[in-house]
Amino acid sequence: MPIALLLCFLASCNTLFLPTKTEYKDYRITAEVPKDSGMLQLMQPYRDSVERGMNQVIGVAEKTLDKKMPEGSLNNFMADAMYVMAKEKYGVAVDAAFVNYGGIRINQLAAGPVTRGKVFEIMPFDNLLILQKVKGDVLQQFLDLTAAHGGWPVAGLTMQIQNKKAVNVKVGGVPLDLNKTYIIANSDYVANGGDNAAMLKPIPQQTNGYLMRDAIFDYIKVLKSQGKNISATEDNRVSNAQ
Repeated sequence: MPIALLLCFLASCNTLFLPTKTEYKDYRITAEVPKDSGMLQLMQPYRDSVERGMNQVIGVAEKTLDKKMPEGSLNNFMADAMYVMAKEKYGVAVDAAFVNYGGIRINQLAAGPVTRGKVFEIMPFDNLLILQKVKGDVLQQFLDLTAAHGGWPVAGLTMQIQNKKAVNVKVGGVPLDLNKTYIIANSDYVANGGDNAAMLKPIPQQTNGYLMRDAIFDYIKVLKSQGKNISATEDNRVSNAQ
């Protein structure tokens, strides 16, 4: 074979084919779409594994907990979880902990067994539990924002709402000092200015990648280690001024 012809042949073996165009088509998956038995068989082990995990009972709710404004038992349970676990996971004295009211995605936690899946229903977002050192006057601004919203879940702090402002604020039972610096636990979403919390956005955050949802799981473990069930009461942390 002539050398020129051989080189031509070898070169043809290395021809690189590239697509001239790419087309996409969306398929909407509904109950009416015929089931693909092959795909079902492929996915079944993963589905079984997820269902086993989500159906795992991790605790028992002693009574039905409600999400309400200005205060609810589910609010307080959530805030207590952040307050307790922030102290433990960061190893510092946290003055107050907050939960974005809209971040609690169910209105009621029914009495009885609580599954892992139910906690994902309560807190489906991967928000981080972070700390911030906040001066008292900035904390007052943030509390005024929560008051304007109708009252957010809080632990370590009490306040009343009057004309959509936070009044009679006490941190750890002591009146709020506008010149003092407080350590608060919050979600990274709120700390980054979410829900109009712009006053918190410039303040540095301390984070260790700990999820708020994991704080709920861990708090339930703490309660179980103390022989307690999942529970919380309304104790006038947030109330409307008379």
